[in-house]
Amino acid sequence: MNFLVVDDDKTFRDATCFLIEQAGHSAEGAEAGRMGLDALREDSFDAVLLDVNLGRENGLDVLSEIQKQCPELPVVMCTAQGSVPLAVEAMRRGAVDFLEKPFARDQFTTVLARLQRLRQMSRRIERLEQQVMESHTQALEPIFDFTSPALREVMSQLLRAAKTPASILILGETGTGKSVAARAVHDHSHLADKPFVTVSCPSLSRELLESELFGHVKGAFTGAIKDHWGKVRAADGGTLFLDEIGDLPMEIQPKLLRLLQEREYERLGENVTRKAGLRIIAATNRDLKKRVAGGAFREDLYFRLNVISAEMPPLRARNGDLLRFALHYEQFFARQCGRPAGGLSPAAAACLQAYAWPGNLRELRNVMERAVIMARGDQLSPDDFPGELRGPPAPAAGEPPLQPGAPVSLEKLEEAHLRKVLAQTPNLTTAAEILGIDQATLYRKRKKLGLE
Repeated sequence: MNFLVVDDDKTFRDATCFLIEQAGHSAEGAEAGRMGLDALREDSFDAVLLDVNLGRENGLDVLSEIQKQCPELPVVMCTAQGSVPLAVEAMRRGAVDFLEKPFARDQFTTVLARLQRLRQMSRRIERLEQQVMESHTQALEPIFDFTSPALREVMSQLLRAAKTPASILILGETGTGKSVAARAVHDHSHLADKPFVTVSCPSLSRELLESELFGHVKGAFTGAIKDHWGKVRAADGGTLFLDEIGDLPMEIQPKLLRLLQEREYERLGENVTRKAGLRIIAATNRDLKKRVAGGAFREDLYFRLNVISAEMPPLRARNGDLLRFALHYEQFFARQCGRPAGGLSPAAAACLQAYAWPGNLRELRNVMERAVIMARGDQLSPDDFPGELRGPPAPAAGEPPLQPGAPVSLEKLEEAHLRKVLAQTPNLTTAAEILGIDQATLYRKRKKLGLE
C-alpha cells in the first residue's frame, strides 16, 4: 500500500514513514494540509495518516477537504491531545480510525493491518464491478469462443501454466489477443485476487520507461519533482504484464533480469534495494530469437522470460472462427447502436474470408463496428466495409485486367499492387519492405488512395 503522512512534526512524520516502510509498504510525507491535498491531486494513495494539529491549519478541516477530493480514501487521524469528543468528531467527518500520539508499535501495526484489509475489500469490490461492467458492455473479445484446434491448444497450455509462478512469454502478431490471453492467465491463477498491472514497453523514452517500471526519487532526472513508485511496486503480490517486451531498451534489460532472478530492484536515483514478489507475463510481436542474434535483446533475459511460451495464431489461420467472430462483433455493436442485427450477406461473408486480416482480431472488431454504423440496410453488404476489404475495383467491360504489361496507367497499376500487398502483409513495416519504400511514403500513398 502507498500511504500519505500529513504532519507538521518532521521527526514524527519521518518516524511514521519509516515504520510504514518497515511493514512492507511505501510512504510519502507532507508537512501541511495544503501540501497533502496537492499530493493527493498529483499521485495515487491507498490511505492517509493525518495529524489533527497542523500549526495554523485544523486537521479536521483538512479531513473534510480530503473527503470532498477523494471520498473513498481511508483517513486515520492522529493527535497528541486525544479526547473522546475529538475522536467522535473525526469519525463523524469520515475518518476510519483514530490514533493518540505517542502510539505503541503494535498498536500502529494493528491499524496498518486494518487499513490493508479495507484496501483488499475495496479491490474486490472494484474487480466485481469491473466484471459486471465487462459482462454487459465489454463481453466483446471472443477469445475462448473458438473451434480452431490451434487456439484451443494454445489456451489450454497457458491455463495449465497459470497455476504456477513461472514466467510466461506470449508471442503473436499485433491484434491476436495477447493482452486478453495474459489477463486470462492472471484470472485463472493463484494471484487472481491480486493486482494485474500493464506496462507498454515501446510507449515511453528509455528514462521515462525505467521510471514507469521501477519508480524514482525526487531529483533523479529533469522533471522528477517528487518521489514516484513505479509499476513494479504497484504489481507487488500480483502480476506485471510487459506488453511488447521485444521493444524494451537494452539499458533497462539488465534491471529486468535482476527483477526476474533475484526479485530485487532499485528506484532511479536511489541506492536502496527493494524486494518485489510478483509474477511476470510478457508479450511481443517481435521475433526475439532474431533480436538476440542481432544483439538487440539479451540472451539470458530471453531464457528467463521464456520458461513457458505460447504463440497466438493469426486470424487468417483460424478460418473456422472468422465468420463466427464477425457475427459476434456485429451483434454486439448492433445492440450498442440500437440497430437490428441482420447478419452478413453472402457477398459480405466472401469479402471477409478473402481478406488476409493483417490486424487480426483488433482489425476485425474495428471493421465490424464501422460496418454496423455505416450500414444502409439491416444485413451487412460489401459496400459497408472499408475499401481494402472490397479489393481493387473490377475493370469495366472492355477494359484490360490490372496486371503487369496491361495497357493501363502506372497509377492504376500501382494502386492495385498497393492494395494487394497491404491485404497480404501483417503490418506497414513489412509492406514497406516488400514495396521497397519507406513507411512515410507508404503512409502518404495510403492516405491518397483512402486506405487508412
